[in-house]
Amino acid sequence: MKLQFAHQDYQKKAVDAVVKVFDGQPLAKGDFALAVQQGSVAYAGDGSIGNALKLSDEQLLANVQAVQKDNGLEPSATLAESRSDNGKEVFCPLNFTIEMETGTGKTYSFIKTMYELNKVYGFKKFVVVVPSVAIREGTMKNLQITRSHFAADYANVPCVPILYDSTKLTDLRHFAQSDALSVLVINIDSFTKDNNKINQKGEKAFAPIEYIRAVNPIVIVDEPQNFETDVRRRALFDLNPLCTLRYSATHKNPYNLLYSLNPVQAYDLGLVKQIEVDGVLADEDHNQAFVELVGIEARPASVKVKVIIDVNGKTGPKRSELTLKLGDDLYAKSKQRDVYEDGYILNEIRADDGEIEFSGGRVIRIHQAHGGLADDVMRFQIERTVAAHFSKLKNVQPIGVKVLSLFFIDKVANYRAYDEDGNATLGKFGVWFEEAFNKYASMPKYRGLIAHSASEVHNGYFSGDKKGKGVKAKTVWVDTSGTVAKDDSTYQLIMKDKERLLSADVPLQFIFSHSALREGWDNPNVFQICTLNETKSAMKKRQEIGRGLRLCVNKDGERVQDKRVNVLTVIPNESYEAFAKALQQEIEDETGVSFSGRVKNARAKARIKRKALSAEEEALFQAIWKKINYQTSYSVTLDTPALIAECVKALGDLKQYPKVRPPKIRADKAKIIMRSEGVEGLHIGTGDTDAKVYGTTVPDVYAYIQNRVHLSRSSIFAILDGSGRLGELLVNPQAFLDTAIAAMTTCLQALMVKGIKYKTINGRQYEMSLFDEELETYLSSVYPPANDDLTTPVDKTLLQAQPVDEQKAPVGDAFTCVLSESDTESQFAHDCTVDERVKFFFKLPSRFKVATPLGSYNPDWAVVLENDERVYFVAETKSTTVRANRRPAENLKIDCAREHFALANDLQFKDVTSLNELMG
Repeated sequence: MKLQFAHQDYQKKAVDAVVKVFDGQPLAKGDFALAVQQGSVAYAGDGSIGNALKLSDEQLLANVQAVQKDNGLEPSATLAESRSDNGKEVFCPLNFTIEMETGTGKTYSFIKTMYELNKVYGFKKFVVVVPSVAIREGTMKNLQITRSHFAADYANVPCVPILYDSTKLTDLRHFAQSDALSVLVINIDSFTKDNNKINQKGEKAFAPIEYIRAVNPIVIVDEPQNFETDVRRRALFDLNPLCTLRYSATHKNPYNLLYSLNPVQAYDLGLVKQIEVDGVLADEDHNQAFVELVGIEARPASVKVKVIIDVNGKTGPKRSELTLKLGDDLYAKSKQRDVYEDGYILNEIRADDGEIEFSGGRVIRIHQAHGGLADDVMRFQIERTVAAHFSKLKNVQPIGVKVLSLFFIDKVANYRAYDEDGNATLGKFGVWFEEAFNKYASMPKYRGLIAHSASEVHNGYFSGDKKGKGVKAKTVWVDTSGTVAKDDSTYQLIMKDKERLLSADVPLQFIFSHSALREGWDNPNVFQICTLNETKSAMKKRQEIGRGLRLCVNKDGERVQDKRVNVLTVIPNESYEAFAKALQQEIEDETGVSFSGRVKNARAKARIKRKALSAEEEALFQAIWKKINYQTSYSVTLDTPALIAECVKALGDLKQYPKVRPPKIRADKAKIIMRSEGVEGLHIGTGDTDAKVYGTTVPDVYAYIQNRVHLSRSSIFAILDGSGRLGELLVNPQAFLDTAIAAMTTCLQALMVKGIKYKTINGRQYEMSLFDEELETYLSSVYPPANDDLTTPVDKTLLQAQPVDEQKAPVGDAFTCVLSESDTESQFAHDCTVDERVKFFFKLPSRFKVATPLGSYNPDWAVVLENDERVYFVAETKSTTVRANRRPAENLKIDCAREHFALANDLQFKDVTSLNELMG
């Protein structure tokens, strides 16, 4: 399999946000032949080739503020600096933050940013700094699998990725002296200490890290929340970066935030999987001794612990939290419960180790529970995960999607044990899994679905594992710590061969892991995540779900966009309500936005199918369906003179497209001092000056614009000449041309839609079988609020209940979200049900699409009204009909739909907020 990559608008926005920070920086000679002294590349006498920043801090701040305004973000008052905790030491003054939710292609975006910065400005040297080996491996893998994709986009520009290896320090010299786009990937712990090889001076009194410092690299920090210590800040600063680009979903300090795609926006736009929770929670079992260690309070005078145990009460035992000190007996504390009579005196508190020991030898760690129904819960979780896996596979196998399930466990020994000779055996999780797998694999409805045995389909990847036999067995720390490289097939498959893991020919489908895969690794086809712990998971919910949020791919490596397929099922050892509340609170605490109502209960679903229609209903359905079921193609007649006139008019609107200003260029002054011990460059001062004092040659305007907008050279000339703004090319070439391109694109799209003509395709029609498929949806997503058996079907419609769209409507380029469209749709369905003038209505299926130049469009409703006469409608329900409050692309698609439905006889198409508007 070869993974396919598409061009996503939201990723382009993230790339553009960084590129525009350097507006006014000398441009690469590929597009602009500028004077040599303005170049963005520095050539040194020792052969190193580095980046050169020419813009002043004043210009950079102005650019940052312009980007933030475009993206709907709070503008920076100053260029926020990375400082030490005491506020005295400035580390890197140019930090820029990009916030992208897990699963939306953060790594893809920063790789594309490197290519774009190289193409536009000629920057050549980039260093990607990562906090762990797992993330390092993921970055190298992404550089590899995107190479051909970016080669096609960027004219096969050479890109040389280098993985830092302390045994191959000469690679750093090659990095410094290469004239290609060069990317060094390095773990932060490789250069934080003086005794790291990279920092040690050799015989020539030269440390290898100097090769990096010499080229003034653009440093990209992946997951920067892991770098907020003085030691790591200093290490980043010591790389001598031109600037630092910070990418994460959960920033601790969002210095100069340029772009934000938060969890709510990503979720509502359908850029990640939807989330459902199949919670498993045991009833309290008072037949065993239950003890949970909540915390340890270590004070100078005494050490106490907090535990939860079962205490006898008037109406029976009750689970209660108590404080214990050494020597306390749980038999007395529980008011003489027999199950605590033997072996439950608190003998030892080991605060440093986070554990306590009772007289019977029972050791309990913090946040760990003993007793109750823990084993029963975890066994049931495994079975629910296997059941969900088989169910999902049956649904998606016809479209060529492989299904993976991921188990997080708290003890490796629970999955993989060792006998006295050191031979690996199954722990209890492994035993339970194989029992559950065999149970479901033998069911008639799943028989033959997975052509592998239970032992072949599961394996584990852990940060530490046993190696050797008997007394020679030892723990080898592999890869997550970075100390030992594990040449193990499971590691290779999970961490490096993502495409092979997605192949149906590879048996592995169920992955067990401890903490090794909690960040830096994900897989698009993880559909189930199960958290197996002897108490509630201590891992953050966002870390858990982040491993499976990415949209899935099929056997051809193509991304599947169907929201019905892209659902991540989480099987936690707690209730749906508790998990959803904790996840929502985490997201709100970290991002300041509410995630309420988005996580669904996997057990609160309904299956909706067509109901038996009366003769009158059937006649109404057939009447409107025959009017709208035609399929069309479109052609566009473009009025070139009108396009030129509109573009000239748009560019003349200085409020919408302001005049560009000359960038402020950094002017450094220095003198050379020659001494017997060597030559020294002494910095005198820095000043700012307008870039236009250097002068520029005329750029290749046509090539730059035609790469972005499909217009003829004569049309481009007419637009620019007619605008009267050609002089701005010499003031700031890139800023002016980007302004012109924005105006041309907006006008071109509007005129294409204005000149669109639809025609039916040789009698091709949508089949009525679109409605035959049984629809599974959540009870919260139907009207009326449904119960499981849907015993009271909705009147005057096609299905037993009416599904409503819970997609939030994004507005504007900043992805601002408005109220749920489901509120509007539910109200519309209710009004149709109770209004006597509505004779029949139904929601058009998702596969009913109208082709437009801006992508396919799925209208909402078909409605038959009858008062004095019968009227047929196709309605689009929106929370607003004010065009200025909707995305321009959404408005243009609605305009196209109006032209499409104009081909139908006696049919009206309207976009409305209510049934009353439809009738008006």
